[in-house]
Amino acid sequence: MLYPSGIDSYLNELFKGVRTLITKTRFLVTLFLVVVGMAFQTVAQEHWPEFRGPLGNGVAPDAKNPPKQWSETENITWKTAIPHKGWSSPAILDDQIWLTTATEDGKDYFVVQVNAESGEIELDEKLFHTDDPEPLGNNVNRYASPSSVLEEGRVYVHFGTYGTACLDTNTKKVLWKRDDLNCRHYRGPGSSPILFENLLILTFDGVDVQYTAALNKLTGETVWQKERGTVFDDLTEDGTPFMDGDRRKSFSTPVVVDVDGKPVMVSPAAFAVYAYDPRTGEEIWKVTHESHTAQIRPVYADGVIYVTTGYSPTEVFAIRVDGKGDVTSSHVNWRVKEMRLPATPSSLLVDGLLYLGTDKGDVNCLNAETSELVWSERIGGSYVASPIYADNKLYFFSTQGKSTVMKAGRKTKILAENRLDDGCLATPAMLGDALIYRSKTHLYRIETN
Repeated sequence: MLYPSGIDSYLNELFKGVRTLITKTRFLVTLFLVVVGMAFQTVAQEHWPEFRGPLGNGVAPDAKNPPKQWSETENITWKTAIPHKGWSSPAILDDQIWLTTATEDGKDYFVVQVNAESGEIELDEKLFHTDDPEPLGNNVNRYASPSSVLEEGRVYVHFGTYGTACLDTNTKKVLWKRDDLNCRHYRGPGSSPILFENLLILTFDGVDVQYTAALNKLTGETVWQKERGTVFDDLTEDGTPFMDGDRRKSFSTPVVVDVDGKPVMVSPAAFAVYAYDPRTGEEIWKVTHESHTAQIRPVYADGVIYVTTGYSPTEVFAIRVDGKGDVTSSHVNWRVKEMRLPATPSSLLVDGLLYLGTDKGDVNCLNAETSELVWSERIGGSYVASPIYADNKLYFFSTQGKSTVMKAGRKTKILAENRLDDGCLATPAMLGDALIYRSKTHLYRIETN
């Protein structure tokens, strides 16, 4: 085909301009996506969506200037009284803080949502009622101890045998409820729920039955339910369980780790540590031991999970997670019990160091690879809440109201000691550089002003 004179050069210039426009458009789109992605990542890191934070291990990865000193008159942005009683930890997404609470007698169970900026209570709703709750039997636990878990648009609240519910975080409407997953906690519920893919995973380790259940997070329907494989030797002469209440129960929250591209859920229990396929509930491996009442959430790094067992005796195990079957004699790198160890507060694992804050005010730092004791420090007090790591600092929170801030590393150094009017049994949370602290009666936002 013939074109008028000069049309070739005209078309070349036209196509060149189009190509330039496309290139610039692609660049702008790419730049936009990068900026949005970076912004989303920054915001996402500032969330604390479950027990022990965004990584499930007590580490606040985004904190740059967390508070080091505070008191009732210093660095308190707001302080809000929380109705009733509960030791569940704050779960935070965007500007919403979610807690659970219950009446002292354990008959009514509530969800509470607090505005993270103002401290105002925006929701206080009763979800469940029971006429005959089992007595707690001690002052350490409450009826609302399991922490909530959050994802975009939804919050999942759990009261153990007394009920589980899902709410829309925008409308505050209840989407579904379950109250037919039961066990005898004996001293109240304690295991927090976790999310994995399309599942909400719950742990029920009672004195009568011990099992894990996975629910469809959209509908609340049971996807799978797996009984523990533990064989107990505490039977009476007629073959029924000896119900002393402690030897069969546990309160630990599981963790999901990646093993050669496949998910493995590690779940401590009485007399054994179990690993399951979280998609099906199939048991993958186990490590047996002699302890009961596991409460501590494990920590993980570099193919090894660190599990603290419970009571009688209290031990720490370093277990390689790539095993099959009973791996007690093949996959335990080391086990320690010849020192003061925590039975309730979970541990911290940072840069190859395992920090163990005990119930009675000792902090031990171990080489995670070898179990060698690096240092030990006495900080005093009693502890139920788990510690937090932020900006190379270790935070320990006592039940008496004293909080100790220590420098992380191979040498021990106390940076500050702070006091509030009341202590905490709920593990605090971090929101950016702000510490969200739940005492026995109030919720605080603490940050450097």
